[in-house]
Order: sequence, then C-alpha cells, then structure tokens
Amino acid sequence: QRLRAAPVCDGKKLNRMSSLKEVCSGLPLDPLPPNRGRDPNLALRNALRYFPPALHVTLAPEFAQELRQHGHIYMYRFCPTLRMRAYPIDQYPCRTCQAASIMLMIMNNLDPAVAQFPQELVTYGGNGQVFSNWAQFRLVMHYLSEMTEEQTLVMYSGHPMGLFPSLPSSPRAIITNGMVIPNYSSRAQYEKMFALGVSMYGQMTAGSYCYIGPQGIVHGTMLTVLNAGRRYLGSDDLRGRVFLTSGLGGMSGAQAKAAVIAGCVGVIAEVDEAPLRKRHEQGWLMEVTSSMDQCIKRIREAKSSKTPLSLGYHGNIVDLCLRRHVKAINKLADAGMFFWDYGNAFLLEAQRAGAAVEKDGGGATEFRYPSYVQHIMGDIFSLGFGPFRWVCTSGDPQDLAVTDDIAATVLEKICTEATDCIRQQYNDNIRWIREAGKHKMVVGSQARILYSDQKGRVCIALAINQAIADGRVSAPVVLSRDHHDVSGTDSPFRETSNVYDGSAFCADMAVQNFVGDAFRGATWVALHNGGGVGWGEVMNGGFGLLLDGTEEAAKRASLMLNWDVSNGVRVWRVSFRLHCSVPKSQIGSDLLLCSAGGSSLLVWKLKRL
Repeated sequence: QRLRAAPVCDGKKLNRMSSLKEVCSGLPLDPLPPNRGRDPNLALRNALRYFPPALHVTLAPEFAQELRQHGHIYMYRFCPTLRMRAYPIDQYPCRTCQAASIMLMIMNNLDPAVAQFPQELVTYGGNGQVFSNWAQFRLVMHYLSEMTEEQTLVMYSGHPMGLFPSLPSSPRAIITNGMVIPNYSSRAQYEKMFALGVSMYGQMTAGSYCYIGPQGIVHGTMLTVLNAGRRYLGSDDLRGRVFLTSGLGGMSGAQAKAAVIAGCVGVIAEVDEAPLRKRHEQGWLMEVTSSMDQCIKRIREAKSSKTPLSLGYHGNIVDLCLRRHVKAINKLADAGMFFWDYGNAFLLEAQRAGAAVEKDGGGATEFRYPSYVQHIMGDIFSLGFGPFRWVCTSGDPQDLAVTDDIAATVLEKICTEATDCIRQQYNDNIRWIREAGKHKMVVGSQARILYSDQKGRVCIALAINQAIADGRVSAPVVLSRDHHDVSGTDSPFRETSNVYDGSAFCADMAVQNFVGDAFRGATWVALHNGGGVGWGEVMNGGFGLLLDGTEEAAKRASLMLNWDVSNGVRVWRVSFRLHCSVPKSQIGSDLLLCSAGGSSLLVWKLKRL
C-alpha cells in the first residue's frame, strides 16, 4: 500500500538524474568548481566555517570581495548550473519521500519564474531568503538526500545544524529564522547580524520553503476586495468600481489578477518597469501605460462598459514622501473615498514619518484608517477561513485539475449544512476554485490556494489523500498555507491588529502553532521573526505536510490541520472586536484605495474621474 501510493524512490529513475544527484552530493571541494561570478543586480553574506582551512586561501579573498561589494557573502561559486525548478518528486535522490517533498519545495522557491532575486536566494519581499548563501543550499540538499524517517534536519536561520535522531512521527525538518533576543530585534541590529551571516530574514513563506508565487496571495486579495465592496459599497457586484493600489513585485503582483477576478477596474501603480513588464508578459496584467491621460481614458471606458480591467501604470503613487501620500489620502477620504492599509504596515510607517494618521482616543494599533484585517478579513479569520494551499508533486497539470475538483466537491457538500454566515464564505471559495484553472495562475509548481475553515481543510486533505491512494492523483501532494492565516501569525499592525484585550504584542499564538503542529504530524515546521510588516514587528509559524495516500498521512492531516486552525480561532473569538459598523452615509462611493506601497500622483489625478 505504501509503495503503491508513494512511488517516489525508484532507483532506476534516480540514476538517470545525474544533475540532481550532483546537487545533492554535498560541497564540491576536490576540485573546486570554477568561479563563474554572478549576473548583475545582487547583494550580501559570509562564512568560511563550511570549508577546510586548506581552501581558505582561495575562498577568503573571493568572499571578502563579495562582502565589500554586496554587504553579504552569497558564495556564488557554489550556485548550481542546474535549472532551478520543482522537478517531479520521483526524480529526487532520497531515502524518504518526506525529504524529497522538502527538496521539491526548496527548488520551487528558487525557481527564477517564482523567485524575485534567485541568485541572492531571495524568493519575495525584496529580502525574504530561502538560505543566506549557496553553500547552505548544497548542504541542505545533501542532508535531505541522506535523511531517513528516523532523523530530523535542524535549521538555524539558514544554517543546517545537521541530522539528528528522531521518531518516524517527528517532523523531518525544524526551521527557525531570525530568533533574536527581543531587546536586540531592531532593524539596525538585523543589518549587522545579516552582514555577519548569523541571522536571516525568511519573510513569511520563503524561509519555510512554502511560497508558491503570486497565486499564493491572489485569492486572499480577491476575497479582500469582494468583502470590501460588501462592507464599504453595500454590494458584491464590483463591475464598474475602481480599485486603486500599487506594487507589482513578488506578492503584490497578485493584485491585478485579483481585481479582474473580482470584476472591478484595477489600477496598479509601479515605479519599477521590470516587474511591471514581467507581470504583463506573464498575463497577470492586461494593459500597461506610462501616460496619465491614457490611464484616465481607459478607466473611464472600463467604468462605462463595466468591463473588468487590470491596468498597470508606470509611475509612483507617492511622488515626494510618505507624508505627501497621506495628505492626498486624507483629502480624497474626506471626499468619500474608502482607504485601508493592505498589509505592509503603511500606516505604522506613515506615523513614524510624522504623517497625520493618528486616531483620537485610539489604542497602540489603531489609526485614522483601519487595516484590512480590522475591517474586512478579521471577521473571516474569526470563522476559521484562511489561505490553505497544496502542491501537486508530480508537476502534472491534470493532477492539479483533479484536486481542484475534489476541493470544490468537498466544499459544496459542506456548504449545504452551513449557517448563512459560513455559507457566504463557502460560496465565495467554491466560485474561486471552480474558476481557478481558467485564470492561468500557475507559476512554478502545480499549486493552488483556497480559503477554507478547519472542517473544509481536513475534509479536502483526506479526500486528496484518498485520491492518491486510489491512483486518481498520480503522486503525493504537499499541503501548506500562507503564514498570514488564522493562527500562524502574531502581528499587531496587521494580522492581529484588532486585538483590544491588551495582548496584541504577545506572540504566544504563533509559537504554540509551531510547537503544536510539530508533534501532531507536520512534515516540517518553521518559526520566523519578521514578515510582511518588517523585522521585529511580527512572529509567524508555518508548516508543510506530505500526503502520500497512506493511513498514516490521513491521521497526521486530521490531527495537525485541526490544531493549525483551532489554535487561532479561539484567540480570534475571545480577543477580537468584530463587525465594526460603516455609517450608511459612506455607502455609495465607487473608488476603493488600498495601500501596498507607492505614490500620490495617481491618487490625485484620479479626482478627474
């Protein structure tokens, strides 16, 4: 049963994969590989500790030059020539399928189609790394290829500490990133520790190997826009409504696609032409312009015809500084525009810059404008709905289509027994998953995201596991989630921004999530300092879980997924103030603006509409 359900260790197939075997063979020291240098545009780190003293005379000057030039030693000499991507799981040299699943996810996070700066091992967010240098990558791949199901790989901020004895039921990898003593968890201290090579910024899902490209945030962004329409505009019909935002990089690249799926006119400003063109070429963005007049013209046309549109504007949403941006927002908000902070701690940074965003009588996490969690997604999180993900390790699009159908069928069945409040969330997600394949969102691995609650996640996982056992899905599936979830993150200026019982700056939930997932069956777990709102501002925990069609995998999924959600739901329901009202006099504007970084030029000019 086990071998039939998870045929990922076929020796004959592995022998044909000489390139993957070479990557997993450890550090090439005799002879050293030639130093191929690097392509332009990278930066940072150091460590001769991985190498015998005899090689220091060769490597030390080279690493010193990297440190002087980039502020960090990346060890480009050891960057593999092998094309980075999520190879089918049965091609990885391994002793356990669980290890192969981690290898696959690591390489997916470093795939140039997925990663923002792959040569720097940066997956997204500008500095969210999988590892801090290429020696670490090679050592980790080697350890994973040698690992048995009675060993666990321990990772300290990118550094592999080695394989240690453990139980078959234990996680195969335990990852921590940026675990710094609180008094020293400042951004200034981070820069020093990063340059020294002793700590690493894993963002939310880069350092836990769980990023799946911009698709990972599309669904959450779509749900945010839909629920913003219900809350602020009194309607979930967003045809002809304008959604204005900024940023088309790693995560924010999802905004264009989400706007179109939600049915509105999405206008996304981006100062850097490279990501703007990249998203247009990938099909994530429908049109691009650097002309404000053309931008206004296309918005008017799309509004008039109520045609969904994603329009990329090459320009800055705030020309001069943060404070000027806030003045523009305040003026437009006074005229009836609805603004919310969509996740990058814009309001916190604006306050630190001296902008007028204070709320009279507000608490430490409250501002003149709400975060999207406070007014929109908090209610959804309190119901247990959050970003559940899976990756089909075969790399076969047909497997993804089958799992899409399984998920939709499961949710449709659950929906018939749901209360009205829950049913609306299920219907949103059924709509999403039934149409997901049409929108060509796969970048890198054959992956999908779906917001679901505790019951839905467990039922979907068990149904997919059974499909693997039956052969309807051809290979194992990796489950994960965004750390931006019901119980993954303690972030007082985003995920937990409306905790008003005094515990907003406590991090017990994320830590308990990490520990609880570890002994309930996760294949790997991760705990990070830092995330989408910055270093020292958040703690988040994540996991990966392999489904291989066995009864053991079903047991793990049931135990772990129940805890992974219920740990957070208890906190949300006890601590959060829900259902903040919107004055009826504010209902009716057709312009929504969220902050994801960017500039005031477009905001001001849109008044011409």
